[in-house]
Amino acid sequence: MKFKLFITLLLLTSSLISKEIKIAVASNVSYAIEDLKKEFIKLYPDTKIQVILGSSGKLTAQISNGAPYQLFMSADMKYPDALYKKKLAITKPSVYAYGELVLLSNKEQDFSEGFDLLKSDKIKKIAIANPKTAPYGKATLQAMKNAKIYKDIKRKLVYAESISQTLSYTITAVDIGFVAKSSLFSPKMQRFKKGKNWSDIDSKLYTPINQGVVILKNGKDDDRVKAFYNFLLSKKTKEIFKRYGYLVPND
Repeated sequence: MKFKLFITLLLLTSSLISKEIKIAVASNVSYAIEDLKKEFIKLYPDTKIQVILGSSGKLTAQISNGAPYQLFMSADMKYPDALYKKKLAITKPSVYAYGELVLLSNKEQDFSEGFDLLKSDKIKKIAIANPKTAPYGKATLQAMKNAKIYKDIKRKLVYAESISQTLSYTITAVDIGFVAKSSLFSPKMQRFKKGKNWSDIDSKLYTPINQGVVILKNGKDDDRVKAFYNFLLSKKTKEIFKRYGYLVPND
C-alpha cells in the first residue's frame, strides 16, 4: 500500500515538475521557433514545448474545433482577433513581430527588372501561399494587384497551403516564389544571395503583416503558458526575431 502511494506521489510530482505546453505556430515562424524554445527553456528548464506548425487559417479552424492548444502565434492579427471575439482566447492579440515578403528563386535572376521579371517567358511558374488561409498569401496577392501585374501572371501561379510549403515549392518545383523574408535566415538558406537569388518587395505594396499572439482558453490557468507569452514580448525575444529577418514592435 505504501509502495503504491509512493508511486502515485512520484507520478504527480513528475507531472508538476515537467510541464508540457502546446503552442500553435504559423509556418513562417518555423525557422525562429527553435531558438525561441532554447532561450525559454534556459529560464524554465523543466518545461517541454510542443509546437504544432501550420497556416494561420488552418490552425484557427483546429482551435475552433477543440484542438487542445494553449497559445497561438499567428502570421497576422485577423485570426487571433477572431478567436478572442469568440472567447476562445483570453488575451487580446499582441504584435510580437512584423513579417516581410521577398521574391526568391533557386536560379540566379535579373531582379533589376522588378516585377516585369515575373511577366517574362523564362518565368513559367510562380509559388504563392493560399491567400484564403495564409496571411503571407493574402499580402502577396495584395502586392501583385497593387503593382498591377496580377492579371498578367495569374495563370502562372501555383498555390501552396502555407508559407513554408511555398518555400518548398520555390526551391524545388517552380521558377520563383513569394516567400517570408524570415525563411532566408535559416542556415540551410545561406547559399541564396540577395540580388542574385532574392530581392525585397516594396512594403508599401501590401498591408504590414502584423503577427499576433494570444493565450487560448486551454492555457488560462497555466503559469508556464503565461510565462511564454510574456517571453515572446520581451527584449530578448525581439533580438531573436530580428536575427530571422523580422521587424519588431518599438524597433
